[in-house]
Amino acid sequence: MALEHAILVALSEQAGTGYELARRFDRSVGYFWQATHQQIYRVLNRMAEDGWVSSRHVVQSGRPDKKVYSVVDAGRAELARWLGEQAQPAQLRDDLAVKIRGAGMGDAGAVLAEVERHREHHAQRLAVYEVIERTEFPERHALTGARLHQYLTLRGGITTERGLVAWYDEVSAALRRDSAG
Repeated sequence: MALEHAILVALSEQAGTGYELARRFDRSVGYFWQATHQQIYRVLNRMAEDGWVSSRHVVQSGRPDKKVYSVVDAGRAELARWLGEQAQPAQLRDDLAVKIRGAGMGDAGAVLAEVERHREHHAQRLAVYEVIERTEFPERHALTGARLHQYLTLRGGITTERGLVAWYDEVSAALRRDSAG
């Protein structure tokens, strides 16, 4: 996926400034598609040049003026085209999995510590997702349209994080057994 398409989705949900978009990325899209603030601004400028988004100048009192971006017809057409394309299945490329496989060839204790560190990271992310689920989607069984699609994406994150935490627990237990035996 190109960053342009992630931005088109985000701006289709709600128009905003580059700064607002970057903050929304940090709190939502950024959980599964990473972009720096500089990348977002650079891509927004390119999308404006390509005619996918427009911006309106907003004068602010006591603060610098801002540009609010929104998707225009050409951007909606590009998003529709992209949504219709086949996506490549996700390819797992995980350094930690290779380290686990090679744990017996080096310091298995160091690998175990790394597994536990990763587990903690993913457990924290899972906790964040579960809070978002409870607070943002209390009516989850009645969702339709864009809210349903947002929720389904969140559920994918929850399922993934739960699976990773369970796998790390399994790996930790097995490495501990192996080192004790």
